Amino acid sequence: MTAFARAQSQGEWGSLICEIRSINHRYLEVSVHLPEVLRVFEMPIRERIRQQIKRGKIECVVRYQPGAGTNGPLFTINTVIAQELCAASEKIAALLKHPAPITPTDILRFPGVLESKEADLGKLEQALFQLIDTGLSDLVEARKREGEELKQLFLQRMDLMQQEVAKVREHLPQVLRDQQERLAKRFADVKMELDPARLEQEMVIFAQKIDVAEEVDRTQTHIAEVRRILKHGGVVGRRLDFLLQELNREANTLGSKSTDFIVTHAAVELKVLIEQVREQVQNVE
Repeated sequence: MTAFARAQSQGEWGSLICEIRSINHRYLEVSVHLPEVLRVFEMPIRERIRQQIKRGKIECVVRYQPGAGTNGPLFTINTVIAQELCAASEKIAALLKHPAPITPTDILRFPGVLESKEADLGKLEQALFQLIDTGLSDLVEARKREGEELKQLFLQRMDLMQQEVAKVREHLPQVLRDQQERLAKRFADVKMELDPARLEQEMVIFAQKIDVAEEVDRTQTHIAEVRRILKHGGVVGRRLDFLLQELNREANTLGSKSTDFIVTHAAVELKVLIEQVREQVQNVE
């Protein structure tokens, strides 16, 4: 589900800003963007997100600005590695005809040259995780609000599906009567004597072909199960996805067995409603 949360914290160590975005995704995919000084906390942050959210594409961005009152620099330069890099660069430049000049920024990009101070990280750790927890809490609340709106949409669609199923069940006796009349007319058109036994046999065969009672019953059962899951709440996305696949299968069978416009129309309407819900179920946790 789509949601956004932003939290900010400030202290003598500086300021932290956390932004967490959630967009629709069938599975859980977590992306964390941290400044280099906070990179050590990436895995704990990912774990915190996984504990709170089970589905969706989550992007967490943390920005850090050191405070003016911070004691000493937040970074130190590993001069040994820097000197080795400079020496290696000079050797490589001697092998090239037109070497490009190396800049201090190029040296700083090399892993291990710029080191963060452990004491500074210790001050930031508690503030960072409190900020992450606040952002996650706000994000979860936003997702819950959207989930409640989707729940009402799903229940409305279930009501409409139930109406279509009721139409089919009510119309089935008329379908059998219409077929009986068509068979009788067909015998009359070819001027054949109407054999009651043969008519009964034909009607039994036809009734077996168009019998959708099982499909109707299963469709009602699936609709009731969707309602039960929505009422129970929790992590329901994958269960709803499975039930909608089953509903779609029943609607397909209903349409394939239909010989009547009303039944065919009901099957089409069911498939449209099911597809509307399936599109949104992909967004549900």
